[in-house]
Amino acid sequence: MTVDFITVYLADAIRQFRASKKQADKAIAQVSEEELFRTIDSENNSIALIMKHMAGNMRSRWRDFLTSDGEKPDRHRDTEFEIDDADTKDTIMQRWEAGWQLVFDAVEPLTPDDLTRTVLIRDEPHSVIEAINRQIAHYALHAGQIIMLAKHFRQSDWKTLSVPRGQSEEFNAKMRKRAGK
Repeated sequence: MTVDFITVYLADAIRQFRASKKQADKAIAQVSEEELFRTIDSENNSIALIMKHMAGNMRSRWRDFLTSDGEKPDRHRDTEFEIDDADTKDTIMQRWEAGWQLVFDAVEPLTPDDLTRTVLIRDEPHSVIEAINRQIAHYALHAGQIIMLAKHFRQSDWKTLSVPRGQSEEFNAKMRKRAGK
């Protein structure tokens, strides 16, 4: 059996991006608008700021992914960590969705030949695989922050995103049964 590593890699990269978005979306859906903008202290970001930063990063990295530097001249990263009067739950959500759409629109059509190319991020060369892996790690890290903050705010009202505490054996048995074991 011949395995096409490139096809497997691209499918997994897309799956990883979608998993990070899905987990973050499920956490975001559990918080109130006030909690979306709340910080736990003066040195930490709110969920809204993390989302704003991720959307800004996505807009910069994935527009013209193969043909221009991933740090676009119109990106003003520092402002991604500031809430201004135009920032509402709706505007943050719109940026978030638009950012993720740029990710999928850039990654889904990539071909095996594209993965041999070099792209720039802040004038530093990266293979396309390195650039994708860099963003998978970056987005997963921030998705984890979003989840941690949402769980902190919801406390006992938190609806778990994975196997609930104390139910691992039951879950594993269900999975074995589904697999026919």
